[in-house]
Parts: sequence; structure tokens; C-alpha cells
Amino acid sequence: MENNKLLIIGLDCAAPQLVFELWRDQLPNLSKLAGEGLWGELRSADPPITVPAWTSMMTGKDPGELGFYGFRNRSDYSYKEMGFATSVSVKADTVWDILSRAGKKVILVGVPQTYPPKPVNGEMITCFLTPSTDSQYTYPAELKNEIEKHFGKYILDVDDFRTEDKDALLERIYTMTRQRFAVVRHFMQTREWDFLMFVEMGIDRIHHGLWKYFDPKHPKYEPGNGYENAIRDYYKYIDQEIGVLLSMVNSDTNVMVVSDHGAKRMDGGICINEWLMQDGYLTLKSAPPKVVPLEKAEVNWEKTMAWGAGGYYGRLFLNVKGREAQGTIDPVDYEKVRSEIARKLEAITDENGHPIGTKALRPQDIYREVRGIPPDLIVYFGDLYWRSVGSVGHGKIHIFDNDTGPDDANHAENGIFVLRGPAVRESRRLSGLQLMDCAPTALRLLGVDVPTDMHGKDILEKESK
Repeated sequence: MENNKLLIIGLDCAAPQLVFELWRDQLPNLSKLAGEGLWGELRSADPPITVPAWTSMMTGKDPGELGFYGFRNRSDYSYKEMGFATSVSVKADTVWDILSRAGKKVILVGVPQTYPPKPVNGEMITCFLTPSTDSQYTYPAELKNEIEKHFGKYILDVDDFRTEDKDALLERIYTMTRQRFAVVRHFMQTREWDFLMFVEMGIDRIHHGLWKYFDPKHPKYEPGNGYENAIRDYYKYIDQEIGVLLSMVNSDTNVMVVSDHGAKRMDGGICINEWLMQDGYLTLKSAPPKVVPLEKAEVNWEKTMAWGAGGYYGRLFLNVKGREAQGTIDPVDYEKVRSEIARKLEAITDENGHPIGTKALRPQDIYREVRGIPPDLIVYFGDLYWRSVGSVGHGKIHIFDNDTGPDDANHAENGIFVLRGPAVRESRRLSGLQLMDCAPTALRLLGVDVPTDMHGKDILEKESK
């Protein structure tokens, strides 16, 4: 294959039902890319969360092999120690690591889990997980001065996207996105590059902040509200920005547009620890006087078999003798207890007694290897239409106001994939695409050998047969 360039446009949380269906005719640039290339839904990682999904995409490794299962992971088998999965946690080679060793020039902007920055054969601006711009957020270090000279204070993420002030939220999202695309254009105009990848977080933030305003199926939707077109208009703006980037590349440049997962409405929250208490698996020494995170409650570990963590998916941990300090489950009973709890979780109904379709997944069943310290169960409440609520003190299982601030959307298991370039012979919709297909495809597009331990299929190899 010819040695062409590759531009990867990452749109965190971009939803296929919006890009490929509902608003396709209003997104001319994305529609043109799909109309000239390969496109389809891209099955995310399990769990479909920004971390680990982007890293899984760009290493060709599943979360079990990577050894992290979300933003925060157990650092040891104590009850409270959780650590953030930063770039230090990433032991596998990324696409840009492999390309750098092959002498390719790489540029990265905002790719999740790149903080703290590691050396590359090129330049990097880290991601929204960077604590602040007081931290070193570029490689090389002096790049920070150039960015701030041209663009002022760099915006790593939208502040307070779980807010009721939607006008201010929209202003912050657009300000961040304008700057991000301006930075990308600056690199495209001033640098030599073979591989340029950036990830825009605005779609994720606007989904969580404003989904209820446009989706008639959302339980909190109100017809005729003032923000009914806010998400659509932002997608149109993103499409315009993509059009500018497309005007800056020639026909030899491959363009890939991807999202790490999709989005769907959030119907409510399941209070996982309240449920565990109700069923006798979790015992507190005293009831909290108000809603508090579990780590601030007094747990009677000697009478507790399991506890859970909140988030867009649920994580359930078992209290095992010889593993946890005050374990109560005999190791010989581990699978029996895990299966029992999984079965009961999957039987949870909504507030009216109707089944919601919860899935409780065993890490050993879904990953090739299980590294690090995984949850004992990964739980998708209500097929991800419900989130997991880890706090206690609610006194009930179902809640409809998010305990971490207003949030209208959850993550969906399918994101988007579009690829246009000289290696694509005809436009067509593809099925069966998976997140890890992106890494081997990217390497092949740039004429670099794909490591034998990298999972996923080279999409173009299938096309060339």
C-alpha cells in the first residue's frame, strides 16, 4: 500500500442513530465521507466508557488485557483504594508508539488517557483527564508555550457539564470545540505529519447535559422547550468544522471518523448498594443521615458479602476471605455467590415491576485475559438505559435525579465508523465492526506491519479480497 497520511477525527460519544439516520441529511460533510467510503456502527468495548474504550481502540487490546475497566480502578484489595487510569497504566503499545518507532511523524490532540504525556515522534497535547494546565500537558514540554501564545489558556474539558445552567454550558462547549479545531488546523498548517489524531469531547458533554430536551422518549422530555434543537445544531457545527479540515487535505489522505461509544436516553438510576442492603449482601453499622458516597458510610465488613460502585455501568465487588481484609465469602463459594447475585441483578425491575433487561457480565467470560483488579461483575442496568448509583441513604432502589448532578444520557454500545481514502474502492455500509479493528486498519493504511498480538481485523484487508 502507498505511504499515505491518516487523519483520525475522534468524536467522543457520537451516536450512529443521529449521524447515520436522524440528521444525516443535515450533516453534509459526514454524509459525503460516508458516501465516498466505508461506514457503519462500531461496537465499543465492554464497558462502553471513554476509558478504556479509546485505548482499546488504539492498542487492539481489550480492557481485560489492558488491566483497567473504567476511569477509576481498584489499586489493591482494600475497600476504598481506587486509582485513576492514566497513561502510566497503559503498558501495551498504541498505534502512535508503533508509528513513532517506524519513523512516522505523529500528532495527537486530546486523545483520552494520554496524560501524563509520553514521548512520541512528533507532538502531543494531552486529554481532559489532565488535572489542569498547570500540569505538563504537552510533548515536548516547550509546545505548551506555543499553544498558549496562539490560543490563550488551553481548554482541557468543559467545566461543570452537570449543571442546570444550560446556556452557560452550551457557551463553554462551543468555546472548547472552537479552540480544539483551531489547534488541529494550526498543526495541519505548520507541521509535517503522517498520522494526526484528535478527540473532541463536546458531543459527550452535550449529550449528558441536554439529551432530555430533544428525545421524545426521554421521561423528562417536554415538547417545545427552548433547547429542542441544541444537540442537532451542535452536530451541524461539528460537521462544518470537519468540512474545513477536509478542505485542507488532499486525495491521498485517508480520513477516519470514529467514536468510542454511542449514546441513549437515561431513564433513571438503580441504587446498587441500596439493593445489596435490601437483599442482605451489604450491611452498614448505622444508617447515614443523608445521601453519602459508600466510602463515607460505616460499612460492617464482617457482615458484608458484596458492595458496588456507581457510574454509567455498575461494578460489583465480592468480599472474599483471603482476598479482602475482612472477607466473608469462602473461596469455594465464590462462583455460587457470584452467579446468585448476577441472576438477581438481572431480575431487577423498574419502579412499576416491569423487567428492564439488566446484564451482569463476568470479566472472565468477556476478556481474553483478566489483568489488574477487575470488578467481580460488570453490570449494565436496563441495557444501559439506567445508570448505577453507588451512594447510600436513598432508602429506595430507583431514583430519577442523578446523584452526581443533572445527567440526561447514558452510553450506548455502538459508536460510529467512517473511512474514506485511496485504499477504499467503493462506498458501502459495513456490519460487524468492532473497536479494535481501528488499530490494525490504521497501521496498514500507513504501510506499517501489524503486530501479531494485536486483535481486531484489518478492515481494508477484507475489502481487498
